[in-house]
Amino acid sequence: MSKRKHLVAPSVLSADFAHLYDDIAMVNQSEADWFHVDIMDGVFVPNISFGFPVLASIAHYAKKPLDVHLMIVEPDRYIEQFQAIGADNITVHAEACTHLNRTVQSIQELGCTAGVAINPGTPVSHLYEVVEDVDLVLIMSVNPGFGGQNFIESTYRKIMELREMAAGRNDSLLIEVDGGVSSHNALALLKAGADILVAGNAVFSAKNPTQAIAELKKISPDLISV
Repeated sequence: MSKRKHLVAPSVLSADFAHLYDDIAMVNQSEADWFHVDIMDGVFVPNISFGFPVLASIAHYAKKPLDVHLMIVEPDRYIEQFQAIGADNITVHAEACTHLNRTVQSIQELGCTAGVAINPGTPVSHLYEVVEDVDLVLIMSVNPGFGGQNFIESTYRKIMELREMAAGRNDSLLIEVDGGVSSHNALALLKAGADILVAGNAVFSAKNPTQAIAELKKISPDLISV
């Protein structure tokens, strides 16, 4: 089976909020596939990002799918509103959901791609009973809450464990990685089994963000032998 072409999702959390329209336009014109949007409530994670008004503005100008990552408590309360604003993918944290299967089903019933995220300290085994039902799993490769953190090396092993767990049960599962992703580790992540690279600082802090995105897109596991 040939490897699926990977996706690149620039993380809006690392954009320049004073010039957010310009950064959205840059991503629209780039080779990026999705906009990754982190929603933080200051409770589940020790930071607050932005809420519905800013997301609505992003949705208004974005010409690519919105990959919305909810780092919030009680995400079920807001899923319909995120879908109504324009979220294409909605990812909730396994650690924040009491009834995870029900939450996943609710997202899918709204017509959105349903994702489940796990923190670095959460083992992949916690997803065993839901892996057949989800569309996407987001593996956090830093502790969530802030951009610019160092990549956690155990992420490679977790990706491989998840890919093995999904084999024969959900072969179409998308594996997304968020945190410390750059051109330095992108190839190793793809070889481990990742499908989607979320990149924040690696894109928006680059001298040429469009080129940084293009470089992440052109990386291929087929470039060198495993």
